[in-house]
Amino acid sequence: MGQVRLITGASGGVGGALTRRCLEAGDTVFAVSRRPVSGGARVAHGEQRLIPVAADLTREADIAALMARVAAAGEPLDSLIHCAGVLHDEAHGLAPEKRLEDLDGAALARAFALNASAPMLLAKHGLPLLRGGQRAVFASLSARVGSIADNRLGGWYAYRASKAAQNQFIRTFAVEARRRAPGLIVLALHPGTVDTALSRPFQRNVPEGKLFTPDFAAERLLGLIDGAGEADSGRFLAWDGKDIPW
Repeated sequence: MGQVRLITGASGGVGGALTRRCLEAGDTVFAVSRRPVSGGARVAHGEQRLIPVAADLTREADIAALMARVAAAGEPLDSLIHCAGVLHDEAHGLAPEKRLEDLDGAALARAFALNASAPMLLAKHGLPLLRGGQRAVFASLSARVGSIADNRLGGWYAYRASKAAQNQFIRTFAVEARRRAPGLIVLALHPGTVDTALSRPFQRNVPEGKLFTPDFAAERLLGLIDGAGEADSGRFLAWDGKDIPW
């Protein structure tokens, strides 16, 4: 019997690949994006198990409505996988900063809203659906550049800081989940550098063999999600299963 999953950023590279893999495995997927998922995510034998949901994850009202939609389906979630994130967004004036003078308050707010606040609001409204007392996983895609200990190059203020904030949120949620939701595993995951629209302008200096396809990243991430035990809750893991320093 397949699992029931909720995947945000389902129209993106990693989220789309995860959605396809889960459908092919027989799972039911609530595929969340700003516009309902269609096309490539719809594998022929998975259309009835693909439930596209449109939501703006920077709006708490949209997140609450999303979870009400899931609850109305009557099935608890085996996993909630947050893949939505932003590094650059021309429409909102957001680009990786090289120096302090590049900082912009509105762009910072946009980065924090999607990269840091959204996963915690998903946790807030989704916790009742994550199989209380039984094994379930809440996984949020972070990034190695969110590691404070690993920061040696500087720059990218908004992305680094919003991912570092997400990491602290995830770690704190994991502590609370141990008391409130036995069986819930909370993870921050780094997929590596994946060939998607998010990374495409910055791939020139990626070492050979370290630019991953979305499908490879999805395979590795699902391995971590489905293989994690309760002792792993609260960890910040790279695609290869190695811990990343906070």
